Amino acid sequence: MILRPRARKLTLSLHLAVSVGWIGTVVAYLALSVAAANSDDVQVIRAAWIGMDLIGWYVIVPLAVASLLTGLVIAVGTRWGLFRHYWVIFSLVLTIVATVVLIQHMPGVSDLVDVARRGTSTGVDQLDAHLYGRLRQGDFLHPGLGLVVLLVIQVLNVHKPPGLTRYGRRKQREESARKSLAVEATA
Repeated sequence: MILRPRARKLTLSLHLAVSVGWIGTVVAYLALSVAAANSDDVQVIRAAWIGMDLIGWYVIVPLAVASLLTGLVIAVGTRWGLFRHYWVIFSLVLTIVATVVLIQHMPGVSDLVDVARRGTSTGVDQLDAHLYGRLRQGDFLHPGLGLVVLLVIQVLNVHKPPGLTRYGRRKQREESARKSLAVEATA
């Protein structure tokens, strides 16, 4: 099924908005992580982690799911197809992996935020030293690698490297044969 032009443009616009939004919110998450890692103020560290938790659950996760769903609609509803081109498959797989890792990572962030909330405002000595050290380190690995993956997906989707899958080549031959038959029938 191919989307009509108006529906395709609407879906593509939505997909671009949520995908770029996903990238932007990961950058904001990393900024809060930098704030947590570079501060000695317990309140700043707590606030950064609480912000990371809120951004993660209420913005990044929904944008990731929306990006995955709108990407599927575009793939299925346009000439690119879901399994015709390698770049579409790579984008899909990377998006699924990024979304799954994100959803698995966020409960750990929430656990650390719960620890940060239980502390008092009197200083570091009220927080368990190990947990304070973990909060003070920030959270760079998952969001940093996630940002790299999202940028790779973006490059794939903009540049659309050539390369048809076996299925794509077969569909291309079938379409070519169908067009040839249609031309012969009209002649």
